[in-house]
Amino acid sequence: MPRAKQPARLWLRPASKDRAAVWIIRDNGRMHSTGCSEAARAEAEKKLAGYIGGKHNPVADQPAPASETAVLDVLSVYLDDVAPRQARPAKVAERIERLIDWWDGKTLANVSPASCREYAKRAIVTTTPTGKVVIRKGVGGARRDLEDLRAAINHHARRGLHSGFVSVELPAKGKARQRWLTRAEAARLIWACWRHRETQTLHRGRQKGKLQQTQKRPLRHLARFLLIALYTGSRPGAILSASIVAEPGRSYIDLDSGLFYRLAEGARETNKRQPPVPMPLRLLAHIRRWEKTGAIARYPVEFNGLPVKSVKVGFARAVKLAALPGNITPHTLRHTAATWLMHQRVPTSISAAYLGMSEQIFKSNYEHHHPDYMLEARDAIVRRR
Repeated sequence: MPRAKQPARLWLRPASKDRAAVWIIRDNGRMHSTGCSEAARAEAEKKLAGYIGGKHNPVADQPAPASETAVLDVLSVYLDDVAPRQARPAKVAERIERLIDWWDGKTLANVSPASCREYAKRAIVTTTPTGKVVIRKGVGGARRDLEDLRAAINHHARRGLHSGFVSVELPAKGKARQRWLTRAEAARLIWACWRHRETQTLHRGRQKGKLQQTQKRPLRHLARFLLIALYTGSRPGAILSASIVAEPGRSYIDLDSGLFYRLAEGARETNKRQPPVPMPLRLLAHIRRWEKTGAIARYPVEFNGLPVKSVKVGFARAVKLAALPGNITPHTLRHTAATWLMHQRVPTSISAAYLGMSEQIFKSNYEHHHPDYMLEARDAIVRRR
């Protein structure tokens, strides 16, 4: 029996690291912020009454001018129509929530190049695990948020739900990452993960308070992640979702055929290409040995028998242990694989297909790493006719 539709009601959204608790109006799967703190319940009740009195369906209304179209309605329609079809709906919802916090109470007439620049410079207050309050401005990711805002506005306009032109100005793209690892640096990073032992503080005995190394190796799962990333050039998400047993919602490493099916079973193909890739024989031997010796049970990157969801914290720790300079992230491993392929003079079309990207993008980002890059021009410019 279907659940009865609930009326519009107030809900106290709990406080998080970067924001206080606030009263939210929940109505038919949509949320509208009242802007009222937990203590201002009476004011929130008034706003709920006003909302119910002027309640409307953002889809059912006739096309309205931008000055009468709430940004929250535009985002709500986008969240219902488009977000569920995206490859990562949860990530879209997170970005939409940030947009809602900023644009709450504003109409499309308030969306301008100036207001978009203000959004990009907005201050975000966060609290570290140690309790330290950090205020950051110009937080990265504003461009991606505003791309969603632009897409939502365009979708709303295509459906004929508002009239008028609305300009969304995007921040300039950040400079492409140039950092990649030499083979010596990659080896240092892998060995740092493989050899690292857990350190514990003694709480009893004469040596109380001193540090002592245990036999636990807490970063060995990260060493396995590094090997797969460097040898296949796959994105971190495909590696972390990999299983040596075919199952829904996960990418699949076929140990018999040696193929890595990077697109998770049941997932929809997006512009982030994830074609199957043959695994290098050396890597395949490693994974077969891990399974045979019991180092892994089901997932190539697992900790205590469970799949690892993120390696960001452990990766940063490993980079520090290996004393590697520069800004190195898990995505650096993909840049490294592409650069190594260029060093080996692999044709760009084959390298691009192996990594799952277009040849045009591969050339623009990595062709300059080819040993023969512009050699013909270099030699010709000093040659006499």
